[in-house]
Amino acid sequence: MNPIFLFDLDQTLLNFHASEEKALEIISKKYGLAYTKDTYSHFKDYNKSLWLELEKGIISRTDLFRLRFTDFIAQCKGESLGLDPLAINNEFIATMAENGVLMDGALEFVSKLKSTISGCRIYIISNGATVNAKGRINSTGLNAFLDGIFVSEEMGLAKPAKEFFDRVLSSIGAKKEECIVIGDSLTSDMAGAKNASIDSVWFMPQAGCNSSIENEMTQYDINYCANSFDELYKILKNWAEQISKRRQN
Repeated sequence: MNPIFLFDLDQTLLNFHASEEKALEIISKKYGLAYTKDTYSHFKDYNKSLWLELEKGIISRTDLFRLRFTDFIAQCKGESLGLDPLAINNEFIATMAENGVLMDGALEFVSKLKSTISGCRIYIISNGATVNAKGRINSTGLNAFLDGIFVSEEMGLAKPAKEFFDRVLSSIGAKKEECIVIGDSLTSDMAGAKNASIDSVWFMPQAGCNSSIENEMTQYDINYCANSFDELYKILKNWAEQISKRRQN
């Protein structure tokens, strides 16, 4: 068995919020919206709550896109401009796609994985818009180190559904025993790994790993926790060596 790394994209390898903020500022200036740091902060929090509702099946993707920009336009006092929230959303996604931002050290990290862990494969598993995800990946050079990209919009399935992971494994011809999920989100990445019975690493460079996360580690059956790319590399290298030993046996 060869080690297969299934990476979440945003806040794991790419800095979603940096791209998001940049794109919002660009389209706000274009359409005369009163953009501020506070309106971005509100957008970020509201957008996150909508994605959680999508994960639970409460709203559709179209609902999410419409609601987040109806609210954003109102926050920017732009109701009188007659803007179409879905049209603004589409332009926002296209603008983000051209402005990918890597997490600090991410490119060096995936390059090191490829060059030092024999036979490893790296795939992206992301909830989001296909154009947005693939555009940002290509704009940063991350695509040079990837073996494939799986995006929920294109698949018609989303994390944390077991079916999402079943489809990924079927597409790449892999067994769950040779895969490990790496991501920052409990409700999509870690819950999805648990649903699919796949090993997992909770990547949390902002918060850090400490004793206060024991309940979450247990609740989501998380195997490992890493708070830096250096720590994550050591975990994945050791895990890959275990995979190699199983193959030899």
